[in-house]
Amino acid sequence: MPKRILILGAGFAGIEAAIHLEKLLGRSSDCEICLINEHNYFLFTPLLPQIASSYINPRHIVQPVRDIRGSRRFQFRRDDVCAIDCAARRVELASGALDYDYLIVALGGRTDYFDIPGAEEFTQDFKSLEDAVVLRDHVIDLCERADQTDDAATRGRLVTIVIVGAGYTGVELITELQDFLFQYVVTRYRGIPRSDIQLILLEATPHILRGVHPSLARHADKRLRVEGITIRTDAKVTRCFEGGVEIQGGEVIRAETIVWAAGVRAHRLVESLPGPHDRIGRAVVNEHLQLEGHPEVFIVGDSAAALTAPDAPRVAPVAIDHGAIAARNIAHLERREPLESYRYVAKGMLVSLGMNYAVVSIAGLNLHGYFAWLFWNAVHLYELVGFKKQVQVALDWMLGSIFPRDASIIRRPRR
Repeated sequence: MPKRILILGAGFAGIEAAIHLEKLLGRSSDCEICLINEHNYFLFTPLLPQIASSYINPRHIVQPVRDIRGSRRFQFRRDDVCAIDCAARRVELASGALDYDYLIVALGGRTDYFDIPGAEEFTQDFKSLEDAVVLRDHVIDLCERADQTDDAATRGRLVTIVIVGAGYTGVELITELQDFLFQYVVTRYRGIPRSDIQLILLEATPHILRGVHPSLARHADKRLRVEGITIRTDAKVTRCFEGGVEIQGGEVIRAETIVWAAGVRAHRLVESLPGPHDRIGRAVVNEHLQLEGHPEVFIVGDSAAALTAPDAPRVAPVAIDHGAIAARNIAHLERREPLESYRYVAKGMLVSLGMNYAVVSIAGLNLHGYFAWLFWNAVHLYELVGFKKQVQVALDWMLGSIFPRDASIIRRPRR
């Protein structure tokens, strides 16, 4: 009977693991490779903020897993993972159970609300394609309502947006929304003065963009402020409620849009795995990315805290490296060869600050401005899976620089 290799999750790490395993073991009749994911597509998450700002089409950053697979032999199964039993070497799915000989866990992360009262109930998440589309329609709906009201206080609350968390996601999201509101909304919604729009970025620590070169982080901070974005550092959120947020000291900010981009925890199933975990629930794995006491289980991507690189950033290049090494190590185990160790090597940091501007740190060079933005575009276009998607996104960018953005509401927002 062939050995079964299960891969849980079709994000950057899971897709990379499946493709590598196919190259290494896919032609062997002794191995069966199965990729399992709750959605039937791979989502290119770095471009999610551009969905929220109507810059690109939502379908252009997703690629069906079966299209990625093409003629490769690995299986794909759209299913929900309910439980992982390492002792029995079994994964419980919504449709039944599957036994495994090797397991790669690439389930990604989930939003961490830090037990702050009201945060989960009264803020908007920003991790999935649906989150981005819902936020886009929510913002446009509020602009429609603000355009029709004569009450200045109500209008100001409707067009105030608060982003909690000034990491990569928070900064790129607020700059995309700034582009949409200041370049499109104020020119077409005649009842909304530019002075009524408030974009507020809240960060609990003293600095934005932790992990980015300090000089670039300072430059980004200055750039955002010049563009009219209010940045509040050392501003820890203590409570969220309908229509507002409270920060440390009791100050209340009224806003109809509060997006939570402040933290990430490991997937609940990862937190339930045996062995040690770090402070955000990631499974602590050895230098080969194996789970303690279970050498047949590999944890990768945002689910893993590797002993050799516990502070590696939770970004796509790290997840891709994890997936490739886990795949190669399974092949090494099958061939009884020495295993490879994971070592984090920084490949650079790229942060978009809206249309025509970015900060980039790569190969010891720190760049900012228009050419950094062109480099950011080129890298992300190259990393998109599939030539069709690359063409679609490139056309979106080109058309978005010539024509107005689309403010059609796709789905009716809740009120």
